[in-house]
Amino acid sequence: MLMVKVIDGDGLIVGRVASYVAKNAMKGEKFSIINAEKMVISGDRKNIVEKYVKRRRLKNKANPEHSPHWPRRPDYLVKRIIKGMLPTQKASGLKAFRNIMVYMGNENVKGEMVELNGSFKKDKLDKFISVLDLCRALSYRY
Repeated sequence: MLMVKVIDGDGLIVGRVASYVAKNAMKGEKFSIINAEKMVISGDRKNIVEKYVKRRRLKNKANPEHSPHWPRRPDYLVKRIIKGMLPTQKASGLKAFRNIMVYMGNENVKGEMVELNGSFKKDKLDKFISVLDLCRALSYRY
């Protein structure tokens, strides 16, 4: 049985963590990400909010149920970002996506803690927005 790797998302950049998790999940590893709401997205706050508001408004006029779904909840949003980096149209991508769990808060998840350093941290960023702030801008009620 594979050991679950646990990543604490506090202060980590979403895109970099998502690409790391997607790449290694395709190799067959299992991941759990905790504190998803404390992760950050780098860039100008106003532009990021506009981009995600526009994504949430996209509708297929022929059948709105076939529209892409962008969630408001922080843990679901982070998982959706990771899903975008996986080939979910293929069986291997779906299997990798099922091996990824994302949690809000500090869940009691058993597994090996993975320490991500360097470019994964937001230390040198001037402009960023936390995932929780973005979700609140998308009218998420905590």
